[in-house]
Amino acid sequence: MHQSKEERVHDVFESISGKYDFMNSVISFQRHKAWRRDTMRRMRVQKGQMALDVCCGTADWTIALAKAVGPEGAIYGLDFSQNMLQIGREKVQARNLRHVRLIHGNAMELPFADNSFDHVTIGFGLRNVPDYLQVLREMSRVARPGGQVVCLETSQPAMPVFRQLYYVYFGYVMPFLGKLLAKSYKQYSWLQESARDFPGCRELADMFRQAGLVDIEVKAYTGGVAAMHLGRKPK
Repeated sequence: MHQSKEERVHDVFESISGKYDFMNSVISFQRHKAWRRDTMRRMRVQKGQMALDVCCGTADWTIALAKAVGPEGAIYGLDFSQNMLQIGREKVQARNLRHVRLIHGNAMELPFADNSFDHVTIGFGLRNVPDYLQVLREMSRVARPGGQVVCLETSQPAMPVFRQLYYVYFGYVMPFLGKLLAKSYKQYSWLQESARDFPGCRELADMFRQAGLVDIEVKAYTGGVAAMHLGRKPK
């Protein structure tokens, strides 16, 4: 039976949740943590603010946001994989972050009112949704006027030789590592497909504009294998 993209992605993340954090570190050579730290620095999150982390997975970015806003703020994390959320909840409870709430939901139809959050983030999740622009529009909708919508995601390297090496790594090495270390060849083959098909920096910046965002900032990381896009909702 043919699966929709949404069904396939759900099955992938339900099955790899236990190894997700470990494999992220292996696949990115720990660079994803540095990319997120730099993105947080550029966001300038303030104490007492509210933020939503879409496709939060095991809640690493959610927790970073929670630390930045402090207990006087409020953080929501949303994901459609219950297994990933369960790991996230264990992390949140271990850190006694009472101002964090993790909820099960769909990024295509966020269960929040318009103009609710100072920051709305999505980290390595946009490439897995059925409609990139629809999710960006939803993120923009729930952001407050003047608030930020931020995406940290894989991207497309521009340098020809490096670009070819990138595709070899994602196409062959990453699925092999998935099979060797996580016993999940098929699932990690999907992840390389989603990274291969994801828009480059310029195309994603255009989508941010189509979603109604302004003052777009783009920062490429590690030769363009990942990129941050930050846009603001007009006041």
